[in-house]
Amino acid sequence: MAASSNSSLSGSSVSSDAEEYQPPIWKSYLYQLQQEAPRPKRIICPREVENRPKYYGREFHGIISREQADEILAGVEGAYILRESQRQPGCYTLALRFGNQTLNYRLFYDGKHFVGEKRFESIHDLVTDGLITLYIETKASEYISKMTTNPIYEHIGYATLLREKVSRRLSRTKNESRKASVTSEENTPVEKVHTFRGPHWCEYCANFMWGLIAQGVRCSDCGLNVHKQCSKYVPNDCQPDLKRIKRVYCCDLTTLVKAHNTQRPMVVDSCIREIEARGLKSEGLYRVSGFTEHIEDVKMAFDRDGDKADISASIYPDINIIAGALKLYFRDLPIPVITYDTYSKFIEAAKISNPDERLEAIHEVLMLLPAAHYETLRYLMIHLKKVTLHEKDNFMNAENLGIVFGPTLMRPPEDSTLATLNDMRYQKLIVQILIENEDVLF
Repeated sequence: MAASSNSSLSGSSVSSDAEEYQPPIWKSYLYQLQQEAPRPKRIICPREVENRPKYYGREFHGIISREQADEILAGVEGAYILRESQRQPGCYTLALRFGNQTLNYRLFYDGKHFVGEKRFESIHDLVTDGLITLYIETKASEYISKMTTNPIYEHIGYATLLREKVSRRLSRTKNESRKASVTSEENTPVEKVHTFRGPHWCEYCANFMWGLIAQGVRCSDCGLNVHKQCSKYVPNDCQPDLKRIKRVYCCDLTTLVKAHNTQRPMVVDSCIREIEARGLKSEGLYRVSGFTEHIEDVKMAFDRDGDKADISASIYPDINIIAGALKLYFRDLPIPVITYDTYSKFIEAAKISNPDERLEAIHEVLMLLPAAHYETLRYLMIHLKKVTLHEKDNFMNAENLGIVFGPTLMRPPEDSTLATLNDMRYQKLIVQILIENEDVLF
C-alpha cells in the first residue's frame, strides 16, 4: 500500500480494532534519508574514446587505472565514470565517489545494466539507486536491523481472515476428504521482487521501501507489499481481507476472487452475461472498439460498486463498450490470465507441429495455472466459443478472436517489444486452439 498523501508520517502506533480497519501510521525516517542521498553526477570524458561500447555514453573514459579514476572523481560526492579494466581488457567498471572514497564495481550488460541482482535501463538509474542504498545503509544500519521488532502486520487486515481460516482448518476432522480438481486446489503464495512506482511503505514494519526499482516483494496471492528482509516473518498461509480490496481493475486475479469468495472475478461474469444477452450478433464483436471514455466509466463503476455496477443497455447501449471493458480488465491484470510462469511453456506447446501432440502439451500446461486463472480462462473460452457460433452475423471466428485476445491474455515475463512481436502468432494460435477445443481442453 502506498502512503496516502494526507497520512501522518511520524510515530508508529496503529489501531487494533478488528471491526474497523484503520490505516497504519507510516514511519518517515528512511524516506527522509532517501531524499537526502547524494545525487549522481556524470563526469564526461573530454576526449573521444575509441571502441566505446554502444550501450555506454560519454561517461566512459576508456582504459584507465583505479588511481586515475580516483583523481578524476576526487572531492565530488556522487560523481561517477565508467572505465575499462587495465588488468582485464573487455571488462568494465563503475567508479563511484561516496563517503570521501572511490568505490569500484564490476559492471555488466545483458540488455540492462547491473552490478548485482537489480537490472537497470540506464547507468544513471543504476547509480541513483546505488547512492540511495549506500547512503541509507550507512546512516541507518542499526535502525534497519531493528525494523522487524515492532511489526504492524497484525493490525492492517491481512491477518484478520487468516486467523479465521486457521481456526476453521483446525476444527476439521483429520479424515475430511478434499476435492482434488484444479479449480478447487489452494495455491502456495509466491513472493516476487516488485518495482513500486512512487513512494511505498512496508506493510509489515511500516517503514519506507527505498530505492528506484525492486524495493521489496509482493505476495502474488494476497498482494502484501513488504521489504525482502521482512518477508521471512510473514506467514505463508495468507488470505486477503475484503476491507483492503479497494478496486476491481488492476487487482491480482487470485486476490480478488479470494476476497470476494467467488470462482471468477465478478467483472468477467457481469460483462459476459451482458454480452451474451444482447451482443453475440454484433458485427466485429471484440474487434470494434467502444469509446475510450465510456469504457473508463465502466471500469470506474466496477471499482466503485463491484457486482452492483449497472452496465445495462439503458446506461451503455453500445455493446462494444462492455466488450472493451472486459478486454481492459484482462490487460490491466498485474499477472495475466495465462501467467508469466506458464507463458514460455504455452509458446513452446504452440510450436509443436503435430496437432494431437500440440493439444496434449497445451492441456498439460493448463493444469499448471492457478485455480482462479484456470477457471477464468475456462469460462472465457466457453463464451468465445459461443461468439464463433454467430460468425455469420458478427464475422468473428476463432482465428479473429485469437488475434484480439492473444496479447490480452498472455504477455512475456520480460517487457520486451521484440519478444512480444516474435510471439504474436503463437499467442494468437494458443487462444484459437483453446476456443476451438474448449470442450476437450477444459
